[in-house]
Amino acid sequence: MKRNAAENPYNPDIAIFLIVIPFISAINYYLTYSNIRLSWFLFLTFSIDTVQGYIAWWSCRAFILFLDKKWPYEKSVLSRISIQLIATLVLGLGIISLLTELTSWVANREPAPLHFYSVDLFIIGIWFFFVNGIYVGLYYYNLWKETERQRDEEKRVKLDGLLVKTGKQEVRLSFNDIAGFLIEGEYVGAVHLSGRRYFIDQSLDKVEKAVPSDLFFRLNRQYVLHRQVVTGFRREENGKIIVTSNKPESFPSEIIVSRLKAPAFKEWFRPSH
Repeated sequence: MKRNAAENPYNPDIAIFLIVIPFISAINYYLTYSNIRLSWFLFLTFSIDTVQGYIAWWSCRAFILFLDKKWPYEKSVLSRISIQLIATLVLGLGIISLLTELTSWVANREPAPLHFYSVDLFIIGIWFFFVNGIYVGLYYYNLWKETERQRDEEKRVKLDGLLVKTGKQEVRLSFNDIAGFLIEGEYVGAVHLSGRRYFIDQSLDKVEKAVPSDLFFRLNRQYVLHRQVVTGFRREENGKIIVTSNKPESFPSEIIVSRLKAPAFKEWFRPSH
């Protein structure tokens, strides 16, 4: 599924991790230290660890968004998840290690204690599996929601009609008031039975899928006509047919339908035959 470049396919990940990361820091303290006493020093170190967590998470998030462009899930799900998991694990642990060493040298003028690498970093590494699980889950959850939204929109459109633009306004045309659709230059136009034309911000392929197939037929690359404006057809050589229309002021009076589409048109035009 294609998404707008400004859309976040992992929403609401920012809100989630702004809340979750302090809890992760608190759980890490509980798992690492057996004797925890409230003090200003505890608050200071907890705050530093939480800020480090935010920096590591944000860096991993940026890398995940980068992967969406270079290696999307649709290309290969297992490969994408594997690359994402390994890369974010290395990136996140590398950032946290670097920041911890920097903090230790500034505060104590010595490297981080050995237990940081033997215990703390191992526990933090496990959390990155949890972080990746959230991102993969959010991606497919939002993908499912978008698919459901599109299905609901298609159902609504097929029941209510089609939205078209007229100036700065949008109006809804009933399908029974539409003679058909055609490509005009770079735009797709909807033709009212009165002859008035409206521009649609969709391709003709999307229009074909949005309109009821029992009422409209895609004759060729340029035209989709409503059943009520199609008057008949005649056979041509090589299996092609010529479809006739009763709206010559809006569409050609005769439109060629290819040999490949001709059988489908005949079945659509005379379904009870």
